[in-house]
Amino acid sequence: MREKIVAGNWKMNTTIREGKELTENILRGMANVPAGVTLIVAPPFTHLSTISGIIGNTKNPGLSAQNCAARDKGAFTGEVSAAMLASVPCQYVILGHSERREYYGETNEILLEKIQQALANGLRPIFCVGEVLEERESEMHFQVVSSQIREVLFNLDPDDFKKVIVAYEPVWAIGTGKTATSEQAQEMHAFIRSFLAESFGDLAKSTPILYGGSCKPSNAAELFARPDVDGGLIGGASLKADDFLAIAGSFA
Repeated sequence: MREKIVAGNWKMNTTIREGKELTENILRGMANVPAGVTLIVAPPFTHLSTISGIIGNTKNPGLSAQNCAARDKGAFTGEVSAAMLASVPCQYVILGHSERREYYGETNEILLEKIQQALANGLRPIFCVGEVLEERESEMHFQVVSSQIREVLFNLDPDDFKKVIVAYEPVWAIGTGKTATSEQAQEMHAFIRSFLAESFGDLAKSTPILYGGSCKPSNAAELFARPDVDGGLIGGASLKADDFLAIAGSFA
């Protein structure tokens, strides 16, 4: 059975005090999270040590960073390395998020370097793929997503690949109020799994593929009921503990 995962990407939100309160509220509700569902929180870099201290040694929820550097150390002002994140300790790191690709020019070449850094330091990458509205409307979405996978994940060996979590972001459905239908989500998730199988065979059957496009309590159950949707990468709804926990409780 594949992992069921609900990961909360806080983006550039919350002060340390607010993040501490949010984490404590999530922990208070963990008893109501279905067995077998893993929660992950991804606060800003400034919060990681504080949140790690609150979570303690538990593996659920896990702790993720939102990005890491493509280099291991050196004169790279403002960057945070995978080794630094592992020392917090973080267990996961989000890589290739659409906002990083769009606003900071992250290419597939850069993302391959980042994912290699993450894996070398024992972090599990949450690797994001997805298409923008123009690509969806011109029916290039499968081509775009397959290129993102081919140019990054297909460069990994099987032992490294099996540590990867994939997140599909229909970029046109992030922060816009639009949501891909559960049929559209399933279609893309099934495509991703079949495409991964071309390089990794049966390992693709066990790869968690999360949905990352405006998932919220009102639509999570319908999305998670789809056979190839293994959870969600949650944005805005992860900033409210009740909403985040409700999404986690949406697995049948």
